[in-house]
Amino acid sequence: MINSDKRKKVIAVVGPTASGKTAFAINLALKVNGEIISADSRLVYKGFDIGTAKPSKAETDIVKHYMIDIAEPDFDYTAGLYVQKAKEIIDNILSEGKIPVIAGGTGLYFNLLLNNYVMPKVAPDKVLREKLNNYSSQELHKMLYERDSVSAEQIYANDKKKLIRALEIVIKSGKPLNEVRSTKGESLYDVEWLGLNYPREILYQRINDRVDLMIKNGLVEETKGLLDKFGHIYNIVNTIGYREITKYLDGECTLQEAADKLKQNTRNYAKRQLTWFRRNPDIKWNFYPEKLKK
Repeated sequence: MINSDKRKKVIAVVGPTASGKTAFAINLALKVNGEIISADSRLVYKGFDIGTAKPSKAETDIVKHYMIDIAEPDFDYTAGLYVQKAKEIIDNILSEGKIPVIAGGTGLYFNLLLNNYVMPKVAPDKVLREKLNNYSSQELHKMLYERDSVSAEQIYANDKKKLIRALEIVIKSGKPLNEVRSTKGESLYDVEWLGLNYPREILYQRINDRVDLMIKNGLVEETKGLLDKFGHIYNIVNTIGYREITKYLDGECTLQEAADKLKQNTRNYAKRQLTWFRRNPDIKWNFYPEKLKK
């Protein structure tokens, strides 16, 4: 067992979208002499700014941020790449006598990085993938739910790529994902887990207000620019925010319908995030942003 006194001290700030993680993490980092490592699977991409509520330059100038704007949208930035780089950054921050603050909403990143989880050792099966690809996203989601309801609740019903990979692992291993993603043992880090959340009504209102602000601030224009440059690539049409606006730009719905759908999809995503994080008994919940101001 790793001596807890020798483990590397880090702070994890988790929670659903629109729970105030960015502001909280910045205030916290200032108080503890820390630097922030993003744990968000979409903030790694350049150009995904408004639709991901990416920290502004003003915010990143206050406290140094890592793992933001490190890949082009047409690059498949995997969780494995994230963990490898994030571990290097943690060591660098610690070597400077500072505290790494890991902040974000991608539960898988936290598990792989801080809970010492390992990726499933299930090799890609081209034949199986081609077979699964013949099904619609909704059919794949139903298939996954029947085999592994917990994992199905954590994957968006239209994210065909993730659904196929999840089904591939579950079918080939004969086990649910949480059993295949095992830990090697005790974490390498001494993690203080802080969870942010609001009562449901307040969180949903914050989500709705954020979507309205995104559209006001130019989400339509940002999405159009990405589509003009990269086309209808996977990372655009399967990212909440850009997916809904893409449908509007393609003439499939009105802007109001796209906004309403974006609000609904974001609320559903927040539910999946909370389902994931609530399985971690070490998270201390209800650290609202206001508490750091006292």
